[in-house]
Amino acid sequence: MAHSNRRSFLKSTLIAPYSTTFWDAAKAVTRQKLPVAAIVTEYRDNSHADVIIGKILNGFQQDGGPGPNLQLASLFTDQIPENDTSRMLARTNGFPIVNSIDEALTLGTDEIKVAGVLSIGEHGKYPFTLRTNQHMYPRRRFFDQITATFRRCGSSVPVFNDKHFSYYWRDAQAMINIARKIDFPVMAGSSLPLTFRRPAIDLPLGIEIENALTLGYGGYESYGFHALETHQCLLERRCGGETGVKAVQAVRGKAIWEAEAEDRWSWTLMEAALDAIPDVPGGKWKNNLKEDAAWYLLEHRDGLHTAVAMANGVAQHFVVALKIRGQNAPLVQWFELQDVKPYIHFAYLLKAIEYMFQTGKPAYSAKRTLLTTGILDRLMHSLASGGKRLATPELSIQYKAGTWPFANHPDTPLDFSL
Repeated sequence: MAHSNRRSFLKSTLIAPYSTTFWDAAKAVTRQKLPVAAIVTEYRDNSHADVIIGKILNGFQQDGGPGPNLQLASLFTDQIPENDTSRMLARTNGFPIVNSIDEALTLGTDEIKVAGVLSIGEHGKYPFTLRTNQHMYPRRRFFDQITATFRRCGSSVPVFNDKHFSYYWRDAQAMINIARKIDFPVMAGSSLPLTFRRPAIDLPLGIEIENALTLGYGGYESYGFHALETHQCLLERRCGGETGVKAVQAVRGKAIWEAEAEDRWSWTLMEAALDAIPDVPGGKWKNNLKEDAAWYLLEHRDGLHTAVAMANGVAQHFVVALKIRGQNAPLVQWFELQDVKPYIHFAYLLKAIEYMFQTGKPAYSAKRTLLTTGILDRLMHSLASGGKRLATPELSIQYKAGTWPFANHPDTPLDFSL
């Protein structure tokens, strides 16, 4: 598809006014540097702990410049790798590294001494499940210890959980239920929904989506989660809102092409996605697929069928291509990431987290990540079973999309254009 045709289509039909409700509210809040606790698996250069907490310590660009109105009050590290940087940072920045999650929140007292908790259960040496090869990061353990301290102290503060809630769906559901029972704000997820979009347009709420394909790459679980959140942050804006997923299937090899012949994913949308990004190998893209490529086929409860193509060997970008009712040309958005430090897309994630810590209101619904956590868990089981279709009645999850802006939207208060 020609880029000029797609740009004309976007200009004529899809550039919509954007609600600035969240940012207007945020500006009205009297800001002060709030103390936060960080609970991490490990802290080393370029880890998730580094590219999130490092922006609290050293500014959004991690160069000593402006940063969020947050200060690190305490740090708990579950593991200490040989290339750990947290001990050096504690000496230079003056924050304590504590021996327990309870101490991180209370600073050794019987009261919660922080205004928010960052739980970053990514990286480190943790086992994998035997059959499904899911990485058993201790996100549920972290959450349980955080909430145990809330109960002990009789008070609570907002909590952010990095990436998916757990490798195990029932843990994720339990975590949300615990947050509801104790009644504290919670957010979770990936930086992908907040990163730079090319083109930088707003998909209107209530849009009629007839088909969707997201191009992703990388590990089935680790990067599959990023692809699913990218997929979901646009799908949730469709007419009727999000109602959940009734079945999933992960296919590989010849089953990918059998699914395409059955119209379970769109070749046209795949081509449109590839047309929107750089560094695509020449020749027929199908011939460049690696053996570990996999397609995630999703059946939504409202009748929509969509796909996430983990097209390893073809491209290393995240792109969403949508078929919109009444439009011939697909709508395509490339979710662009900065591939070197400071990984500025994490600054926009931190800005959303800061909003929750400052106001007590989540910037967007944790149900998005709850749904993608469940989808991913079921997909990993489908892969382990050789591509079996799995019904997912448990994923009847309903929510409405929010209006929090992405990185290069004109209403965002930061300007770190790539």
